[in-house]
Amino acid sequence: MKDLKTEILVSGGLPKLETSRCAGSGEALLKPSLLPMALESSELPADRKPRDNWGSSLEFLMSCIALSVGLGNVWRFPFTALENGGGAFLIPYLVVLFVVGKPIYYMEMLLGQFSSRGIVQVFDFAPLMRGVGYAQLLALGVLATYYASVMALTLRYFFDSFASELPWSFCREEWGDGCVSASGGQPLQGQLSRNFSSSTQLYLQRIVLNETDSLEEGIGYPSGSLALMLGISWLTVTLIIIRGVKSSGKAAYVLALFPYVVMFILLVRALTLPGAYDGVMYFLTPQWEKLLEPQVWYNAVTQVFFSLAVCFGVIIMYSSYNRFGHNVYRDANIVTTLDTFTSLLSGVIIFGILGNLAHESGTKDIASVVKAGPGLAFISYPDAIAKFKMFPQVFSLLFFAMLFMLGVGSNVGMVSCIMTVLKDQFVNVKLWIIVVSLSVIGFLVGLIYITPGGQHIITLMDFHGVTFVSLVSAIFELIAVGWIYGTKRLCQDAEYMLNIKTSNYYRICWSIVTPLVMLVILVYSLLTMRPLSYNGQEFPLVYRVVGWCVSGCIIGQLFYWAFYANFKQPKGSLKSRINNSIKPHSDWGPSDPKKLMDYQMFLRNKDEENAKNVNRRCVCYTAGDRIFG
Repeated sequence: MKDLKTEILVSGGLPKLETSRCAGSGEALLKPSLLPMALESSELPADRKPRDNWGSSLEFLMSCIALSVGLGNVWRFPFTALENGGGAFLIPYLVVLFVVGKPIYYMEMLLGQFSSRGIVQVFDFAPLMRGVGYAQLLALGVLATYYASVMALTLRYFFDSFASELPWSFCREEWGDGCVSASGGQPLQGQLSRNFSSSTQLYLQRIVLNETDSLEEGIGYPSGSLALMLGISWLTVTLIIIRGVKSSGKAAYVLALFPYVVMFILLVRALTLPGAYDGVMYFLTPQWEKLLEPQVWYNAVTQVFFSLAVCFGVIIMYSSYNRFGHNVYRDANIVTTLDTFTSLLSGVIIFGILGNLAHESGTKDIASVVKAGPGLAFISYPDAIAKFKMFPQVFSLLFFAMLFMLGVGSNVGMVSCIMTVLKDQFVNVKLWIIVVSLSVIGFLVGLIYITPGGQHIITLMDFHGVTFVSLVSAIFELIAVGWIYGTKRLCQDAEYMLNIKTSNYYRICWSIVTPLVMLVILVYSLLTMRPLSYNGQEFPLVYRVVGWCVSGCIIGQLFYWAFYANFKQPKGSLKSRINNSIKPHSDWGPSDPKKLMDYQMFLRNKDEENAKNVNRRCVCYTAGDRIFG
């Protein structure tokens, strides 16, 4: 046994197995070695330094909750449901959660913890696909910058809540006769008529955002007050991650738990408002005809992406700081279940508020009460709070403090992921220098989003820099894991690390169902794509060109790094170069050398067991074997 271990370590992988021939077949058969692990000619990664670990398993769980339970649940989910028929959206959302969200979440936790690698280095299992990591990294950078601008909005409303009278609760003279006060007993006709607008809507558009109607004359200059709020937002993120997981893990307790305290307070308040029952029933009652609309399913997929933060690399990064053997199967189920519960809870709260607004307006059409988009967080909620008879400032402070913490929890994960990649690349650079540099860059880029045309730019970058490119990179990630690395191999990794067998549910999802669903969604989005617009107005041509340039730059990472990996291989046929570039690095596996050696022994034993049954199969390495073998 000692000699065999020595052979594995010296050779950089498992010894090659001889070929045989399948009974009844004239084709050569490689006995099913799931390795080779050695890259015969490419440069092997340098020895990795020991990785920091979470202070406790609970810190990891709380950090994942703080990441996944964020503005995507409280801000994005309700208005996505509103746009797609209320209760009708719940069915595709739950279906997509089980066939896309949960499998990917568990898969990324496995990859990160098993390899102790970040979003880019984790693709050492298939260097040809390293561009997926870089594409996700760039998309994450776009998302983090405009996410911080939303946090700046919440801070602006938080500090405005200290006023003796909530500034969005009353109309101002310069708004004219078309304004309807949110605090008075007046009916909210402003949400239902083109001639009237509520004070909350006008406050957001004219005071906070100073929003421009179009981009024909440019985006304008950043708002001074929002720039200050943006700076505070980035300063908060910086202070939390300045020491890596040692500091962010401690902050995760507050970031994960405090929002639930506020949400339950708001839940009680929302359900006691007149008309709340009608709003909640609208949210929970399916409109079955909506299920036949592909757009609803497309929106369900994008919502799951935003809600769980999958296919952005953050889950991989967080789990890479776990101790080897931690039960990520349990944690993945806890987080995905809690995330769904939070989305439903926020839906009940906001639709209860919308039901009240409809009651105040004298209408039964819940969907017409308020427009979708940021209005649900910065118009509907403030409008309802303005109607509180007792201490509206207290509820407003709690609500916007909750929104801010939700944003911080998610943004901490995004920036930490980028920080980890840079730290892995520049190991001698001090961590605080990387963190401060990222925050300064994020702040400067974020100034674009707090200009009068900032909401237009957010819409543009959300599609071209995040949603569309993430869908493409997710498909390549699933192909890389499910078919290049192999579902069978991933399940063996899970068995070695967690000592549990992977169910057929995950096997089928990883290899067939999830990639197929994602591919169908991508094809649908391409076939139905229309010029991007904001508030019914199409973007000028120059902005659309810039948007597609951003998409091309991010998606281009897939091809650039594939060509690079192929170029680094020794001279030979194209087929042999590609075959070498899809083999895992020689040190792929646990970061601990002893565990890596034991893992390679474990795989060799698995290979030998499979080789005994090779003659019983007519064809070797069939799709069924790669999934269920």
